Amino acid sequence: MHTVGAYNYGYAGDSQDVQIRAGETKDLNVVRKANGAKVNGPFADVEFKGDPRAAVFLNGTTPAYFVGHVDEFDWDWIWHQRLLVQPGTYHVTVKREGNTIWSGEVSAKAGQKVIVHLDRNGQMETKEWKEGNKLGPQPRFRAGIASATVPIAPVTADLAADSGRVSCGGSANVKWTSTDAADTSISGLGSVPGSGERTVTPTRPMTYVLTAKGPGGEATKTVTVEVNAEPAATLAVSQPEICYHKIGDKVVEQGSATLNWSVKNADSAQLDPFGKEAMNGSQKITAEPSRTSAGAIDENLTYTLTAENECGGKTTKTATVRVVGSIDPPPATTLASLFYPTAYPTGKHPQAGLVASETRVLDRLAAQFGYFGKYEQNAKLVIVGHADVRGSSKYNQELSERRVELIKEYLESKGVRAGELETRAEGKQQEIDRKTVEALQARDAQKPEKWMSKHEKATWLAYNRRVDIVLEPTGQESTRAYRNDAVDARLLWQRREPKLKAVTAASQHGVATGQTSANLRGN
Repeated sequence: MHTVGAYNYGYAGDSQDVQIRAGETKDLNVVRKANGAKVNGPFADVEFKGDPRAAVFLNGTTPAYFVGHVDEFDWDWIWHQRLLVQPGTYHVTVKREGNTIWSGEVSAKAGQKVIVHLDRNGQMETKEWKEGNKLGPQPRFRAGIASATVPIAPVTADLAADSGRVSCGGSANVKWTSTDAADTSISGLGSVPGSGERTVTPTRPMTYVLTAKGPGGEATKTVTVEVNAEPAATLAVSQPEICYHKIGDKVVEQGSATLNWSVKNADSAQLDPFGKEAMNGSQKITAEPSRTSAGAIDENLTYTLTAENECGGKTTKTATVRVVGSIDPPPATTLASLFYPTAYPTGKHPQAGLVASETRVLDRLAAQFGYFGKYEQNAKLVIVGHADVRGSSKYNQELSERRVELIKEYLESKGVRAGELETRAEGKQQEIDRKTVEALQARDAQKPEKWMSKHEKATWLAYNRRVDIVLEPTGQESTRAYRNDAVDARLLWQRREPKLKAVTAASQHGVATGQTSANLRGN
């Protein structure tokens, strides 16, 4: 099997696969098809002397660069045998039976004739040839009985892109055309057909160079596609400041904010300290300060968004959230039992009986409990009322109920919610015995007055006209310490029921304005 090609400048090449056996003769039918328009001047003429059967190639050595034989370009008198070229320099190769007999550069100007003497090792001479400036458009190939004219068309090239700038990962269409080229290539794309279109996805600015080569020379055309390698990124926080409050081991306030981000023209996004994330999204952040010990908190939490792409682009954005607040020690709640004058509150005056020293205790309790409620959401105060042993059980039960109700109402007036208060009236059922009272008195740093020490029974009774406070859910109980140092201590201590005037004055001014005797009717 052989491949046989027939080439004649100005006509399309024709190649055929031929199966032939030894001693066999086979005729080939070669159809010539004219190819290409007429060629415009001005022209130069290249003439060869010697080796008339040798083949002439311009600017290449493959069949596509073949332009004719020496005997088609070796005479210009009466009969004209001309190889017409555009002004310029051409690399000429002359072959006979596949072997190169001469190769070299030939430069010619318009209106000149260059004669190459193959029989003299390629010696050249140049002559004026004015006709080359006058010739009009010439057909690609024209031959007579003893004449031939082969004008070589110059190579043209054109290259364009539908977009001169793309984003990273974006594409552009590159389109090109060429004429009279035997070989075409585009840098970065390699060999390409004489005309065509390709989609390119550059990762950096790229200049594409179309190079078209043919017998008529070489033509180039360039186009540049810029690449926008810079990623676009935004990072924003929903609020610049959030609060954090911790009491003891409990976080009672932990503010939050939301980070929102968006990334374009990138392949990856990393939101630190969270790690890799999607191109767009949101992330909830909570107040988590680095400080763990008690004290004020004023810290900045910084978040960094880094976007990158395969084109080498990189963008970094930051957002800062300020965390303010405090870490406080566990709340201290001081619980002290409260004491009433004998028989107070009365049925006729249920709002009377809380003297000034006791209201100050309740004021402090309300303030401390309000703070404790931030630490313990289920906090509750249990108010337990008592009465001394004098009087009937029914009377003392009702008396202790009035006592707890009066304290409950007072605490509510100071901001403690009703749902945080529980009352229990014990009457005279839960008495403190005398020995316990003596022990309590002995432990009290504020020693009692002499008048109190001399009357142990009156002191014992005074200790049992009280209201205890229990803090839930901790179970902490109030200390049963009598108000020995209070200016109204004697009013609370006396066994007889004081008149309303004395109790009211003591409640308002913190002093006992007088003592009056009355019939003993309860405690």
